[in-house]
Amino acid sequence: MTMQNEENHTVVCPMFLRRDSGGRAQLGTEPKPPPSEKLGNIPRVTRLMALAIKLGADLDSGRLTDLADIARSGSITRARATQIMNLLHLAPDIQEALLFLPRTTKGRAPVTERELRELAIHVDWGEQRKVWRAMQ
Repeated sequence: MTMQNEENHTVVCPMFLRRDSGGRAQLGTEPKPPPSEKLGNIPRVTRLMALAIKLGADLDSGRLTDLADIARSGSITRARATQIMNLLHLAPDIQEALLFLPRTTKGRAPVTERELRELAIHVDWGEQRKVWRAMQ
């Protein structure tokens, strides 16, 4: 927008027009930041591992009392709550590896939660690590 006053001074004010969620035009002075450059999706097993860690902390703090409480709060079955919480039986280095899996840009993620169910029942962390290395 450009305006001139009585003394012929030019004032330039950049203005940006954007649409809000309802489609209405909004006038602003700064452009909307560009979208994030991160491409791809966070693997489902990464999200489930993070959820299991958070739910475990909620159990420890007393915010949740048991698996039935987890199931009710997440609107899932107790069996599914157990499957998610069993991820906490994985060796700590495997849990960390799951949290830092790369984003998937095409196709399926390299590791699925279903494959990890078998791995989580191996009590011995050494055995888990052998199976984990073979999966990669």
